[in-house]
Amino acid sequence: MKNILVPIGTSPESYKTLQYAVDFAKNFDATIYVMEIFNVISAGAGSLANATEKIEKNNREQLLEIVNKVDKKGIEIKIVTYQGTIIEGLKKIDKQYLGIDLIIMAPRSNDINEGTYLGNTSGKIIKRTDIPTLIVPKEYQFKPVTSILTAFKSGVLKRKRILNPLITIKKKFNSNVSLLLVKTPGYTDDDLGVNSALLDISSKMTITENVTTYLGVLEHFRTKEPDMLCVFRRKRGFFKKLWEKNTISKSEFYAPVPVLVLSVKKD
Repeated sequence: MKNILVPIGTSPESYKTLQYAVDFAKNFDATIYVMEIFNVISAGAGSLANATEKIEKNNREQLLEIVNKVDKKGIEIKIVTYQGTIIEGLKKIDKQYLGIDLIIMAPRSNDINEGTYLGNTSGKIIKRTDIPTLIVPKEYQFKPVTSILTAFKSGVLKRKRILNPLITIKKKFNSNVSLLLVKTPGYTDDDLGVNSALLDISSKMTITENVTTYLGVLEHFRTKEPDMLCVFRRKRGFFKKLWEKNTISKSEFYAPVPVLVLSVKKD
């Protein structure tokens, strides 16, 4: 885990997410890339070029102010800006820096709606990328990850490397990983077959029945009291019912601890 991307806005509070990322990255001697996406709309080509240059410079200055607020702890922080969409920017940066191993971001980019868990930008990242993502609650301060609850409705994984971020975190912090298989309506016997790589890194597996995976998590979260929740990003996975839109309200989903979203490209 060498390259960590932190997409942040220019909110004065953004440095708190960046500080968590720095504290996390310190354990892996990783490099952090702070990213800001912007769009420029202009009537003329000449004025567009001027406007782009000014906005990019202004954004970099604002990002530099945020970076200067954190205790870097010897971690290298690089500022990158991109004109275009958030997804285009992620793909370009991922390619340019030979692979982003993890995205660390806040659930939402502003406080306009306190009832929102994932905002429009963070929702797009979860919905439309394949890069593992760690969603860190606002104001959450870093602490060693001693326990991880990994929840899923199907234990079938086509590729072991999907688990690499989870395995890396477990090894670094000697975390206790517990599995929660939630049998939802329409489950098949195949869903109950759990990948051996998952079983190898876990200490215990609980099987429960509920309407959704999230409700199954809610039922067991308090008794497990994990430091981190791990779920899978796939068509039949944890965010299935939430993928029709980018924003997600707290009434639909909320976690008081960091949520590691692992990517499964095909189901």
